[in-house]
Amino acid sequence: MKEAELDWHICSRARLSRDPRFDGKFFIGVNGSGVYCRPICPAPTAKEKNCRYFATAAGAAEAGYRPCLRCRPECAPGTPAWLGTSATVARALRLIEERGLDDDGIEGLAERLGVGGRHLRRLFLKHLGASPSAVAQTRRAHFAKKLIDETRLSMTQVAIAAGFGSVRRFNAAIARTYHRTPTQIRATARGSKSLPQNEYVFVLRFRPPFAWQELLTLLRRTAIPGVEAVSGNDYRRTISLNGGNGRIHVSLDEKQPALRARISFRDPRGLFQIVERIRRMFDLNADWSAIEQTLGGESLLSPRLRAVPGMRVPGCWDGFELTVQTIVTANANGKGAAALAQLVQAYGRPLGGEEELSHLFPDARTLAAADLSVCGIGGDRARAVCTLAEAVSDGRVSFDTGMDAAPLLTQLRHLASLSERAAEYISMRALREPDAFPASAHNLPAEFESLAALKQRAECWRPWRAYAAVYLTSGADDASSLPDSNHWPRTARAGRSAGMENASNPAYQ
Repeated sequence: MKEAELDWHICSRARLSRDPRFDGKFFIGVNGSGVYCRPICPAPTAKEKNCRYFATAAGAAEAGYRPCLRCRPECAPGTPAWLGTSATVARALRLIEERGLDDDGIEGLAERLGVGGRHLRRLFLKHLGASPSAVAQTRRAHFAKKLIDETRLSMTQVAIAAGFGSVRRFNAAIARTYHRTPTQIRATARGSKSLPQNEYVFVLRFRPPFAWQELLTLLRRTAIPGVEAVSGNDYRRTISLNGGNGRIHVSLDEKQPALRARISFRDPRGLFQIVERIRRMFDLNADWSAIEQTLGGESLLSPRLRAVPGMRVPGCWDGFELTVQTIVTANANGKGAAALAQLVQAYGRPLGGEEELSHLFPDARTLAAADLSVCGIGGDRARAVCTLAEAVSDGRVSFDTGMDAAPLLTQLRHLASLSERAAEYISMRALREPDAFPASAHNLPAEFESLAALKQRAECWRPWRAYAAVYLTSGADDASSLPDSNHWPRTARAGRSAGMENASNPAYQ
């Protein structure tokens, strides 16, 4: 949305009430002071005649406003990329969120999206009020500010991690954006605690409510032994990115609506991508008010939403990893968890220092040449994994966040013989499609006699069917806990029959 398309009545009420549900959904430019703020800014309330409203921080920056140092717009929750934009802009935003504008610039971004550079600029100006380069520049500056405030990295390291080509460009961008030098900003920042070398802690905000324990329950059911661990109030896993490896530890911040992400990674250049992946994994950009508005009036779903408000759709660290997991645990006669653990032990790269998180998940090139029979994986499953791994390693298949979901899922179904439900499941978790609907005749809610009836009912839940699916299969009528559900593919269950194992995984249903 452009500035003119925002409803200033709604924005004004949200600003005056400092309603956290609108945090990050728009920004307020204040004439006189020349800053732009979040709706929750604690500064004295400006008069309405002195305010302008912008759908994006980049739009406010393009209009000549600078970020407020009190409310820190760089800490605002993100806005879902699909909200109020064309499909092309949404995909472009996901690519920029993942890695900014790389060496190919706007023309390279447009080529990946299948449009011309001039057309992409026009779309950005129409929907966001700022060009792609302005959006990327604002994100770089915001992330650099976050690094200055929340880490002890040197300014040279901050410049590299935030994606600036040189320290000179970094200094100029920060001075232009904040009207202060990086050193002046750090002097007024709250001191961060001393951390071991190559470790960083980031505060990642979300819009409440947020059903954290319920999300952990869903992630626990699919945790890969040796790679992921969920215990108590936190989630941990090993990570690999751009040739580097490390670990992340994510927990709920008890003092504010945010998660605390502790990242152990040697190369600070990967921090931007890691932080964005964590945000997607935990669905931190979800707009609960919009979801509730669509689903809350539905008689089947409203009791569930009232019992456990703020359910999120769990994402994943890597789309290839999730797809392999889905294939391996399908039709495994109760042995899917053991086979997946053996796969990790046999072909994953070992990491020292922590017994529970001992390995990285095997990469595509390794699995393309692997003999999966040593892991107890044979037949169609082994062929599907190797075929998929070959396609990913040679570039025929990519889980890039900017990919159009439909052709990618068609490829996956063809290569790995995945069912429609498996494709929707991967779309929901790996591609972050909010309208994906991994329904199956094997796991129908009691209210429906057929899968066709469920899908027909679900039409009125668009574009949030993924959230409806989570509620329908989580047993969220009882707010105390989420019972096990056969809807999710699970990897760590003992003593279950082959029938239960097959029913729990969507890959071939």
